[in-house]
Amino acid sequence: MNKKKLFVIFLLSVFFNSCNSITHSDRNGMVSSASTIASQVGLDILKKGGNAVDAAVGVGFALAVVYPQAGNIGGGGFMVMHLNNSGNPFNTSIDYREKAPIAASKDMYLDKDGKIINDLSTTGSLASGTPGSVAGMLFALERYGSMDRKEILKYAIDLADTGFFIEEGLANSLNNYQQDFSQFPGTMNIFGKKFKAGDRLVQKDLANTLRLISDNGRDGFYRGPVADKIIQQMKNTNGIISYEDLERYEPKERNVIKGTYRGYDIISMGPPSSGGICLIYMLNILENFKMTDTKYKSPDNIHILAEAMRRVYADRSKYMGDADFVNVPVDVMTSKQYAKERIKDFQKYKATKSENVTPGDPFGNESKQTTHYSIADKFGNLVAVTTTINDVFGNKEVVEGAGFFLNNEMDDFVSKPGAPNIYGLIGGDANSIEPEKRMLSSMTPTIVLKNDRPFLVLGSPGGGRIISTVMETIVNIIDHNMSLKDAIDSPRFHDQWYPEELQLENGVASSDTKQLLVDLGYTIKDVSDYGAVNAVLINEDGTMEGHSDRRGYGGAVGF
Repeated sequence: MNKKKLFVIFLLSVFFNSCNSITHSDRNGMVSSASTIASQVGLDILKKGGNAVDAAVGVGFALAVVYPQAGNIGGGGFMVMHLNNSGNPFNTSIDYREKAPIAASKDMYLDKDGKIINDLSTTGSLASGTPGSVAGMLFALERYGSMDRKEILKYAIDLADTGFFIEEGLANSLNNYQQDFSQFPGTMNIFGKKFKAGDRLVQKDLANTLRLISDNGRDGFYRGPVADKIIQQMKNTNGIISYEDLERYEPKERNVIKGTYRGYDIISMGPPSSGGICLIYMLNILENFKMTDTKYKSPDNIHILAEAMRRVYADRSKYMGDADFVNVPVDVMTSKQYAKERIKDFQKYKATKSENVTPGDPFGNESKQTTHYSIADKFGNLVAVTTTINDVFGNKEVVEGAGFFLNNEMDDFVSKPGAPNIYGLIGGDANSIEPEKRMLSSMTPTIVLKNDRPFLVLGSPGGGRIISTVMETIVNIIDHNMSLKDAIDSPRFHDQWYPEELQLENGVASSDTKQLLVDLGYTIKDVSDYGAVNAVLINEDGTMEGHSDRRGYGGAVGF
């Protein structure tokens, strides 16, 4: 990729950002991601005749280069697909979530007195789970893609090798984390300086890593020189990922979680993500109310949604984990009847205190740094991918000589029952640390069908607020008849049971509305913007719209 083309892409990214990254296209394809450069990679692949899975893999590897704060090959993710299959559509998902290393143990982040050791699960090698992104993306490409691996990887290799011109958002992120980076020589070698928009970022070590993956497939990452560098990093910095962990890592194809909302089909990710279950659970609760009778973001509207969130997050804390290790009551928690039972104590003029919202009994009836991208192609395929290294720049540690950040996903386990993680989420034994267990996630890559036809592909970063962000976007479109742009860009709010607070973005509520919510019994907390939805909407005539959230600096492109 030559310098002239890179600069043109940079100028395009600035343009898309200035117009809130909204794109209308013909019927051929649409890509919306956290980076206009990565979106353009996906679009180029679609223009060459590739399908949405080919494009998704290309975007995923490109994000590892141009969006290092969350795009990754050192973390994991989930891919949800609606595949046309020559007119016989089916839904499936690929789980490439990180896993706890074999040497991990339940109390590994506690001192001798049983107290959590600060930062141990968030910074440095001991915070990292075994990465799954490379294995997962290659698995998807081999099973459902149509293009050659080398052709797909070439985009990312060129971007890393030749460099790209960085956005102001990336420059600011890199500058804000210099102190954290200073602990790790491998990070400082690449990112240890003052950045500004328009600087060209070259990543030769990452380019070499990507070449090894291109040439050797998964063995280019989980064996050989890259594996050697990962293990050497573990030895130098007291990490516990081993050669055996890398050798044994496998992605899993899983059944999707399915539900309905006012006649629309909802397709999302199952355990070890809590996202799909929680999303459908919330929407099932909302079906008990006529949301069109409540004005968008009125006190009544916020009250109903907040009460739904509190009950769902309470159940999430107790029952959700890796279904390969614990019994997650999926069928009950996604049922209309269970949702109706859980909301029957709703009071119109009073907020339910968190201490009085205890987890239900489903067995009685039997980055914040993450990034999302959405893709639709001309063949009728839809792909929703949410991928993460957990916190901004993961564990802040670049693997020396390999050029990529490792994740700090071990913090998504429960270090101690009842103790919150970096997102304030509380969990129990279902999500305790066990060797080779996948940690619970809130990632919610989602596909919506209307009359059995593609309608919407969406998802978001945001830690524990991902689920409510996706839910509010869907409700804005279906119940409040908003455009895709307005549904995504409108102010949001969030309530996750504990801490006892209703989090409001700027502009979501007037001072009068805030006072009415306080009168209902809510504790209000004003928060900065969160989430960054990337979505594609398919109109009835087959044309597509894409939008990348105003909160990010991504872009939606189509043709």
